Amino acid sequence: MNSNTRFPDFFADAPRISVRDPLAGFLGAAEGGVIDYGYADVVKLAGHSCPTVASAFLMARAGLAALYPGALPERGGVRVDMPDPADEGVSGVIGSVIGMITGAAGVGGFHGIGGRFDRRGLLAFGLAELAGPRLSRIDTGAAVSVSVRMERVPGDPRMRGLLLQCMTGTATSEEEAQFRSLWQDRVRRLLVEHGDDPQLVVVAPL
Repeated sequence: MNSNTRFPDFFADAPRISVRDPLAGFLGAAEGGVIDYGYADVVKLAGHSCPTVASAFLMARAGLAALYPGALPERGGVRVDMPDPADEGVSGVIGSVIGMITGAAGVGGFHGIGGRFDRRGLLAFGLAELAGPRLSRIDTGAAVSVSVRMERVPGDPRMRGLLLQCMTGTATSEEEAQFRSLWQDRVRRLLVEHGDDPQLVVVAPL
């Protein structure tokens, strides 16, 4: 099937996340249950590419790597707890991205087959005592907190003025193009230049 979607070239250079989903393997959706996620997949989920979506992708990647060192993470085997309510700030977006990759879902998640593969109740919001998203293995109880220091990859100072012009309809076509380029360049730097930077994505065992 051909696709008319054309993403920025750097999407292909971003890190990827591989998981093993027992449900996908059981139903024959993916050989061995192995599913590979790229940044484009979460952009399709969110409908846009921004630093928040990129940081959520990186937090999921780093958190799963810490929970499953040297092994494929089990999709559906991780609980995700978010500190803020789903409708506050970008909490819902971050939860959706991490939930997609981990398989964690709320009340609307898959109810399972014969008592197996239940994904409900694995994604929760509004745990104010948390400093950042918490990922926990269901089988072992191991847990980590993940956070992103966005100040390590600041946006171009020209973006604020350009955004205002674009929002008010006063930007020229050249200024609109420049805004889009600067916006996505910050996303590129987050993913490609700092994707493995432990000072950007901070993982803390709990």
